[in-house]
Amino acid sequence: MGALGLVTLLACLSAGGWGKIFSRCELAQTLQDSGMDGYEGYSLANWVCLAFYESGFDTAAVGANADGSSDYGIFQINSGWWCQDDRTPSENLCHVHCQDLLNPDIKDDINCAKRVVQDPLGMEAWDDWKKRCEKQDLTEWIEGCDL
Repeated sequence: MGALGLVTLLACLSAGGWGKIFSRCELAQTLQDSGMDGYEGYSLANWVCLAFYESGFDTAAVGANADGSSDYGIFQINSGWWCQDDRTPSENLCHVHCQDLLNPDIKDDINCAKRVVQDPLGMEAWDDWKKRCEKQDLTEWIEGCDL
C-alpha cells in the first residue's frame, strides 16, 4: 500500500471512530455466545489468545504484508484469500468485503474465522497463533471472566 493510501485509510478509520477495542472478557463472552468454544477443536482461550496477538482486540486493525495483501479486523483476515479489498486479487473465500471486518460488529469476522479453521491448516493459518498460543497454557486468557 502506498503512503497516501495508508494515510487515507488511517484518516478514515480515526475520523469515523467506528472501530472497537474489546476487553479480554467481553471478547471471550462474545466468542462463547457465537459458538467458538470448541469450534473445530479449538478452545475459547485459543480464540482469545489469537485475537490479542493478531489485533490487540481491535476491530479496526489493518496490517500490511510484504506480498501486497492486507490483514483486517480483530482476527486479521487476509485479503489475498479470505476477503476482498479492491486492491488485492483475492479468492474471497469468506464472501465478505474486507472493510466490513473493521466495525464493532464482529459476526462477519467470526464467520470468516470459522471458515479459515475449516481448512487443513486450522489455526496454523495465523502465524501469531503458532508462535504465541499453540501448545501454551492458555487458561489466563479466560481466567476471571464470568462465562
